[in-house]
Amino acid sequence: MDEGKGYEFLEHTADAYVAAYGRNLAEAFENAAVAMFDVMTEVEKITPRIEDAVSVESEDKYGLLYNWLEALLIESETHGMLYSKFEISQIEGSGKKFKLDARIWGENFNAEKHLQKVGVKAITYHRMEILEHPGKVTLKFILDV
Repeated sequence: MDEGKGYEFLEHTADAYVAAYGRNLAEAFENAAVAMFDVMTEVEKITPRIEDAVSVESEDKYGLLYNWLEALLIESETHGMLYSKFEISQIEGSGKKFKLDARIWGENFNAEKHLQKVGVKAITYHRMEILEHPGKVTLKFILDV
């Protein structure tokens, strides 16, 4: 793993297989979001100038990760935005109700500034993992490109 990033791309034949890391669940979810946008473009070239808010809910943490990434993908596609900064203010829940609230920052897509790598069509549950240990969380997921 590159120490400067909170994620890495794993070997997969057709899609983007990502492992995102964090000291806690919120940080790992934030790094998962950065990784998803890094699949689409050079994320370091996205200026975080426009702020939006995202809230998602699910019955479990796997669904929460799926809904989080899907909500970001929908925001990006419906508003022509790319995002590079993510701040999760809360992830809470237990049993059958989990909720995530976040602020996200980015800018409108600009073909002259933002290199187009590959488009992300969907998030998948295939091979999704959430590994939680004291002081370290690893998320693994596949993006359908």
